Amino acid sequence: MENVEFDYIVIGSGSAGSVLANRLSANPAHRVCLVEAGGSADSLQVKVPAGILSLYGNPRYDYGYVGVPQPELNNRRIPVNRGKALGGSSIINSMVYIRGAAQDYDEWAALGCTGWSYADVLKTFRKLERNQLSQDPTYHGFDGALLVDNPQDPNEVAKMWVAAGESVGLPENRDFNAQTQFGLGIYNVTQNKGERFSAYSAFVKPVLNRPNLVVMPKTEVLNLVLSEGRVSAVNVLREGEPLQLACRGEVVLSAGAIGTPRILLASGIGPADELKAVGVLPMVDLAGVGKNLRDHIDGMITMRSDSTKTLGLSVPNLPAILAAPFQYFTKRKGMLTTNYVEAGGFAKTKYAGEIADIQFHFVPGYRSHRGRLVEYGHGYAVHTCVLRPKSIGEVKLVNDGTRRNLAIDHRFFTNEQDALTLTEGIKVARSILASPVFDPVRGPEILPGPGVNSDAEILAYLRAEALTVYHPVGTAKMGTDDMAVVDPESLKVRGLANLRVADASIMPTLIGGNTNAPCMMVGDKAADAILGVAG
Repeated sequence: MENVEFDYIVIGSGSAGSVLANRLSANPAHRVCLVEAGGSADSLQVKVPAGILSLYGNPRYDYGYVGVPQPELNNRRIPVNRGKALGGSSIINSMVYIRGAAQDYDEWAALGCTGWSYADVLKTFRKLERNQLSQDPTYHGFDGALLVDNPQDPNEVAKMWVAAGESVGLPENRDFNAQTQFGLGIYNVTQNKGERFSAYSAFVKPVLNRPNLVVMPKTEVLNLVLSEGRVSAVNVLREGEPLQLACRGEVVLSAGAIGTPRILLASGIGPADELKAVGVLPMVDLAGVGKNLRDHIDGMITMRSDSTKTLGLSVPNLPAILAAPFQYFTKRKGMLTTNYVEAGGFAKTKYAGEIADIQFHFVPGYRSHRGRLVEYGHGYAVHTCVLRPKSIGEVKLVNDGTRRNLAIDHRFFTNEQDALTLTEGIKVARSILASPVFDPVRGPEILPGPGVNSDAEILAYLRAEALTVYHPVGTAKMGTDDMAVVDPESLKVRGLANLRVADASIMPTLIGGNTNAPCMMVGDKAADAILGVAG
């Protein structure tokens, strides 16, 4: 590449970075570079919704991070799956389109994040969305780039989940992004006629013909070069070869809640004492870099069933399995259309205040009790997560001299309220599964199991088995307090004139829901700030 100087360098092609690359390159006078450590996501594994089972832990598409031992979870190390390809984590997620509750964003505004109230962000969500469902235009947009639709062929058992909620006071909710999240329903998804529609598909692929947009896959960022309060260049390995990208304008970090703090710390931007301890020269002393890590901790109930109405691998189900490719490629119907978490919803435990404090992800297939991706037989499962956890962790550079490896410490259950809420959440989920609606497919509960009933027994089960639903945020948060890393209005990193952060790491608290759509919103608002567009 002859010219490696750019007006804007966007690091990370995920949910936020793809939006930024689109917006910044719309002006042909701007030379824009989009840097991505992973490669292409143009494969059937990614495009076909059911292919998600082959993506987690696959080094081609997943960084496959693992956290440090968690004392409150029996010293287990928790997987931290993050997308590594063009599209970032939007190429390995479950494609669920959820924005979070209005109160989440109003809380951000109350914390000093001007311009981030629900009224502010709703305008952005509507602008980005191309809703295919004729939902309420008060909450939805119809002219944006991001397709939002229903699953093509929801499983009958997923519909049972929705109907079962009525017996415990959880109504059907057909739009979790409207007036209230409360209730159960089939999730809206980011798909295009039954095919995964990632952030890259929506925002970058349609504009690849722009001569001023350079997309660099298989390019790992090592660190930022700082000079006189600015980022002057970015050091990368492009397909293993060192290269320096010069910046005459701005750099935007959109590498996610794990990748962004890693790059900041490797560049000497972070807590000075901690940087010195791992052999990194402090350039900008920012105490909050890598702190404030939050994620949705999750517990699962998994049920066996003899019914082939549920998804599963079995001899009786062999005809449906063999027919699945034909159904998918000719009609976009059948088993291959499933994103597995087809349904879910939001509920309140006895600890909840005004809004739901737990979220469900219902799977109309058997989730292995042994952690396998595929288990012989049939069944169904429900994941329950704590929406607004109070346990707060951090990420730090590992002292190995590479500046490329992180210690990820969620500190799950260090705040007792999270354990209490999730214990109650498991009880709520069980009450839904006990509905007579499930009688036609009912089988034994495998996990936690019929011998796990008291609060102490449920909590012991959670300590042994709880994982996450992969929504890490907060490690370079915006705000006005001493731990804030970026300014809420500009998203500029404190102490640097031309470095911004736009991804899940800026979120001061964790929103109540899936984080893909909120990250796209963050990317668009960052573009407004860079381009001087009024909110």
